[in-house]
Amino acid sequence: MYVGIDVGTSMVKAAAFDGTGRELAVSSRPVDLKLHGGFVEQDMEEVYGAVVAVLDEVTGRVPGPVELAGLTGQGDGVWLVDGEGRPVRAAASWMDGRAHELVDRWLADGTFETVFRRTGSAMFPGCPGPLLAWLDSNEPKALDAAKAALYCKDMVFQRLTGAGPATDVSDASMPFLDPRTRTYDNRVVELLGLTHRRGLLAPVSDPVATAGARGEGLPSGTRIANGPYDLPACALGAGVTAPGDGLLIVGTCLASLVATTELDLTGEPAGLYISTDRPGYWLRAMPAMVGTAALDWVLSTTGVRHDEVDGLLAQSPPGANGVRVLPYFAPSGERAPFVEPRLRAELTGVSLESTRGDLVRATCEGIGYAARHCLEAAGLTGNLAVCGGGTRSPAWMRLLADVLGRPLRVVEGEVGARGAVLAAAERYGVPLDARVWTRPTQVVEPDRSRAAYYTKGYEEHLVRLARARVRARS
Repeated sequence: MYVGIDVGTSMVKAAAFDGTGRELAVSSRPVDLKLHGGFVEQDMEEVYGAVVAVLDEVTGRVPGPVELAGLTGQGDGVWLVDGEGRPVRAAASWMDGRAHELVDRWLADGTFETVFRRTGSAMFPGCPGPLLAWLDSNEPKALDAAKAALYCKDMVFQRLTGAGPATDVSDASMPFLDPRTRTYDNRVVELLGLTHRRGLLAPVSDPVATAGARGEGLPSGTRIANGPYDLPACALGAGVTAPGDGLLIVGTCLASLVATTELDLTGEPAGLYISTDRPGYWLRAMPAMVGTAALDWVLSTTGVRHDEVDGLLAQSPPGANGVRVLPYFAPSGERAPFVEPRLRAELTGVSLESTRGDLVRATCEGIGYAARHCLEAAGLTGNLAVCGGGTRSPAWMRLLADVLGRPLRVVEGEVGARGAVLAAAERYGVPLDARVWTRPTQVVEPDRSRAAYYTKGYEEHLVRLARARVRARS
């Protein structure tokens, strides 16, 4: 049995697989997010307790020894710990917005662009650079008491194994890692005013760190590998490794990833380059704020249930009878494939004759256009895999294939946990057939005529978006 652990933002999961990648059991447990005044925090003890609980459950349900375990989890944020991996304060989530004024200032004075040109990382308020700078100004005693500023999976790895604090190149990619040398760029640390806190940055294990479990959740001595974090783990779990191939994660936020061997730090600063265990290979990532949260807002506002979406999509034609949605509903604006903190959603073409189906279809089309924008900016030229909660809607997947104008390799199940196991197997030299493990559940082909219609619609979307960005800046 092989076990993958995926420590998500709101849900912690563990999945057991056999040697062919077949899921044998999955256990999950929700964890709380505490939101107050722009702060988004998590209780590390609750998160770690959930990890142990799901591991106890999944290993109890499947007989046989655990060959190895792979660990992944949410990226970014700041998880301050002492020397034993215990929390110094609550974890600041990647969703946290307290440092937005710092990011605004760095956008205005050129620091933001300089960091991108050095590391390929377009900072946002919930990434470690701004959060550490904010804590240094507002909670210096917390930083004084900390041994390391970790990422989520790193805290879990330290507690499960007793190893010292460490991270991997994927999590370290935002915003301090030089993607060419695969080491921290001290000039970036200096630009963010954090030179005196440089010692808090966890050592980078390259490739990912390994250790044996101490006996909590997993049998003592079980081999564990720490990473990569959830976005690159999903890419591995979906079989996205060849340059030009991509992955679209259709979740609360859209995440577009394209494998590449080329590092281009020119152009509009946005997204990031995620370093992988293979030197010279990166994932060009465009993790947008837009995603299923936009559709959720429309559904709740119109009183539509999720199980009604497929039927409503069938009732409205392509183009949604003239209704158009720019789906940028996030209070923090957008971060990929451009950074526009004040951008807001727009609904146009709505009349008394517009139906709920029109609103739902227009929203799904708008999300599809945003995904196409991200994938083009990330350099997609090859095959496209799709995973995430949005894949549960067959009608939306057909619409998305039409809007993107390409086949979708739909990969279902615990894709991140699957990728974590494949990464661990590579690290330990365990021969697992990645092609078998990452076979798609289905392939959704686009309709040629609808794809041609949506190509024109996408061009119109870009024009409306450009005008909206000008208004957001005025």
